[in-house]
Amino acid sequence: MANSAEPARDSEIPPVVWMLPDRPGRGPRPSHSREQITAAAIRIADAEGMDAATMRRLAAEIGCGTMTLYRYVPTKDHLLDLMIDATEGEVVFPDVPAGDWRAGLRAVARMQRDRLLRHPWLASLESGRPAFGPNSLRNLEQGFSMLDGLGLDIDQTLVLVTALLAFVRGAVIAELAEQEAQRRTGLSTLQWQARMAPYVATLMESGRYPAFNRIITDAKLPHSGADEGFARGLELVLDGLAASIAAPHRPAAPPRDRL
Repeated sequence: MANSAEPARDSEIPPVVWMLPDRPGRGPRPSHSREQITAAAIRIADAEGMDAATMRRLAAEIGCGTMTLYRYVPTKDHLLDLMIDATEGEVVFPDVPAGDWRAGLRAVARMQRDRLLRHPWLASLESGRPAFGPNSLRNLEQGFSMLDGLGLDIDQTLVLVTALLAFVRGAVIAELAEQEAQRRTGLSTLQWQARMAPYVATLMESGRYPAFNRIITDAKLPHSGADEGFARGLELVLDGLAASIAAPHRPAAPPRDRL
């Protein structure tokens, strides 16, 4: 039996979707475009989740046979690449003062948060391998250009941008988890807090969790809402990036050979 973990042979690896024609070149005159198919897949995933966006369901949505659909989009991975890049096309970079990298990255973070919240299926997909679609590349070029003139090499720029986007994804995943908890339990945040109150009181009275007690009695952030929490967290991340930019950059020392 073949090992499913074996890498595919070069002859079995399909071309990158951006290298394929938008419409099939053979057979009957095409009645759909890859753009229309991608938009339909996004509608299904937004409404019902990524698991619902099967090739069979998508074919029914646009009114064609499943095998016909494969003439436009050879694999599900091709479809995912198209969907992710199409959502990147929704991002419109605002005008920010030249050289104000902090305002620029703040705007990028907020736009990406809005995009991920509009399409909840995206957050878990985007941390994987990039597909280098046209919209994604456009956004990369514009985002990286905001750090021009700071004296950073490309690896330092990559680390800064990756750290920012990791914060955005983490914050969005937490927001989506709360939304899913409300859907699953039928309890609002306030109702859940009321349900937990007697148990929380016993934890506080035990005296065993002083940090937890401080959170319950003093912390304002848990009661301030997702928008304020995101804004405050973002400013802390930008403070950290600013400190990194201001500090002298030294190349990392090579690891020592172990004996």
